[in-house]
Amino acid sequence: MAKIQVGDMEIEVVLKAIRHVHLTVHPPHGRVRVSAPDHMALDTVRVFVVSRLSWIRQQQRKFLAQERETPREFLPKESHYVWGRRHLLEIIERDAAPSVDLTPGKVRLYVRPGASTETRKEVMAQWHRDQVREAATALIARWEPLLGVQAGKLFVQHMRTRWGSCNPAKGSIRLNTDLARKPRECLEYIVVHELMHLLEPTHNDRFQALMDHHLPQWRELRDRLNRLPVRHEEWGY
Repeated sequence: MAKIQVGDMEIEVVLKAIRHVHLTVHPPHGRVRVSAPDHMALDTVRVFVVSRLSWIRQQQRKFLAQERETPREFLPKESHYVWGRRHLLEIIERDAAPSVDLTPGKVRLYVRPGASTETRKEVMAQWHRDQVREAATALIARWEPLLGVQAGKLFVQHMRTRWGSCNPAKGSIRLNTDLARKPRECLEYIVVHELMHLLEPTHNDRFQALMDHHLPQWRELRDRLNRLPVRHEEWGY
């Protein structure tokens, strides 16, 4: 990956074996990335970016205007999103192993007496990982035969800049823990997106055509995923 400077904007440039230039602006802060043919000079990429500055600024303004949650303190009656729905946090102290369960309108966090904020955060994060892993495993099993692919290992972790990623060579897929906060259909979009990279590693026209065929509403789901409330430290896809 290379980087170029256009005014006050730093642009990530990835040169690869593709025919066309692809420009993306990533939430929440408007990070700009260009995928370009491997023979294209960086000066040519810079000219392309300058020609699209108005559109880039427009997208960045949209992301900056998004509603965001304040950082969580893990206190009673605090709002937490689970699968796209708002729940109030209930803290239950007991002398037993920490756990989390969900009831209508409430997410119950069981911790030992005197557990710190960091411990509460870690327990919730692990529960989110488990939620994403369980749901994604079922989705992968459903979509593999539909796409004619077979995924390798599934990793679920906190990711600062992406909702997911795929290593086509190994067949492995990584998903962001924070997908547990979003609607399940958004998780399905990310799972299909990453599985599709086993057929087409880049985001070229073929990739988009495959997505259109198998998940026609993918663009709507992508926009919905990045339009929903996100945490201050959370990045989009």
